Amino acid sequence: MELHEIARCVNALGAFCGPRDVPALTRDRLRSAIGREQADVMALFGGSILAGAEVLAGAMRAGAAKKYVIVGGAGHTTQTLRDEIHRREPSIETADRPEAEIFAAYLARRYGLRPDALECESTNCGNNITNLLALLERENMDMQSIILCQDATMQRRMEAGLRKYRPEARIVNFASYRATVRATDGGLEYAEEIDGMWDVERYMTLLMGEIPRLTDGEGGYGPKGKGFIAHVDVPESVREAFEQLRGEFSDRVRTADARYATDAQNTLAKKA
Repeated sequence: MELHEIARCVNALGAFCGPRDVPALTRDRLRSAIGREQADVMALFGGSILAGAEVLAGAMRAGAAKKYVIVGGAGHTTQTLRDEIHRREPSIETADRPEAEIFAAYLARRYGLRPDALECESTNCGNNITNLLALLERENMDMQSIILCQDATMQRRMEAGLRKYRPEARIVNFASYRATVRATDGGLEYAEEIDGMWDVERYMTLLMGEIPRLTDGEGGYGPKGKGFIAHVDVPESVREAFEQLRGEFSDRVRTADARYATDAQNTLAKKA
């Protein structure tokens, strides 16, 4: 498989998994998307790379939402976040701290901003959503409209998880970054620098792990599979790109880490 074809397939998966429903989180763009200048709430999820903090800070300064929350305990990406933030801001203690607290400390240090609430117990995309909903209920925050900001590799799944429990909500997807890879003489590289970005191999692994999860069938996370998320239509072009990559890099299809699994039959799941 030629390198430029690998790049094309990776970019096809990246564009699908990391949607942005608006070009920018501004009041004008939100008015066009949801009919109002502010969403009720914006949630940044701790699985994101550091670019997510910049997105959240920009949204807060633009007044994109009435309330802002950060969601995340500890999962398979947490140690990378701890290491990166401590490297950049050594005065921020990150050891054993949950993602939400780490992002909040970084947001305060770098941008002088503070979210309205933190959720610090979730360990995976499923209970990111159920714990978020429980938090909003405890804090009496409206959620008729919500901006979701997650790592671009997991944004599509995060939105599908919320649709399972709140299909009536107006959701605005805004992945924390947009990445494009290109073929060079030395291999694949990113077309643009992205703050805190995964190395290309890790990025590919994360993306390739998403397509089986998003596929609504046996083994997938949709209603016809494990029932963790609402149905997602995976375009044939994306399926073909995934199959091409799997034929070349079968070892990069990330499986679920049992350390971060939780009982799917939590209170909110029973209500759904």
